[in-house]
Amino acid sequence: MPDTRVDPHLGTVVHVVASRQSRPNLPADGCPFCVGGLEAPEPYLATSFPNRWPALGEERCEVVLYTPDHDATFHSLGTAGVRRVIDLWASRTGALASQEGVECVLVFENRGAEVGATIAHPHGQIYAYDSVPSRIARRFAAGWAPDADPGTRAVIAAPGAVAYAQHASVFPVSLIVAPAERAPDLASLGGAARDALAAVLVDLFARLDRLYDEPLPYMMWINQAPRGTVDGWMSIEIVSPWRARGVARYIAAAEVAGEEYFNPVDPADLAARLRGLAP
Repeated sequence: MPDTRVDPHLGTVVHVVASRQSRPNLPADGCPFCVGGLEAPEPYLATSFPNRWPALGEERCEVVLYTPDHDATFHSLGTAGVRRVIDLWASRTGALASQEGVECVLVFENRGAEVGATIAHPHGQIYAYDSVPSRIARRFAAGWAPDADPGTRAVIAAPGAVAYAQHASVFPVSLIVAPAERAPDLASLGGAARDALAAVLVDLFARLDRLYDEPLPYMMWINQAPRGTVDGWMSIEIVSPWRARGVARYIAAAEVAGEEYFNPVDPADLAARLRGLAP
């Protein structure tokens, strides 16, 4: 089990997980996520399994495999493939949220070595928290909803879902994807809304990989309502540290110290570039 500590002055929560120091950084004998590998001995389309090195304790952390194709990207799965992943996210969210003591379920992905991914095979993770992380709690307490009119920050406006650049972006690339249908979490999202979300994600990730003409390192996470929230609005955030091709924007000392950030990329400029990259 992790050793959870709270800074007595700032309230910052830190999970000390020394056991994760022993996890392998790169597979030594082939990809464990390919069919026949350590974690995927049987054929699959999309699947999940418990993380061998859980950050929050056993049965609270899972790995989600999007596809058996090692060289796939999220957008190359197509709408049907992404819908399959969304359904799996929703199913596992519901199963984990039903466990005793679970207060919040976070679905997320890190793609690329630049943001800490150690295995290239398309995959994400799910954490089931026994408390509500501060940022998520503040978001839902504030009654977050999608921007009604993002204006020049708009990227995709589809009938059932939207994508736009965030108004106050910490990262150079910082995007919101949200369903038009209010739902507190993925498990509550209807079939048509899931289809719309899948289509927008395929479109957006294809544009992101054309933004700098090479695969973009990114972090993606799904903001889902904490236990007991019935009228929240789930959303997906996608961020990347790249401010130019291969050039990372590092969060520096003044930003960490003051928790105030200096972004060299105008969100409206990012949105305009992405709008121009439509398939």
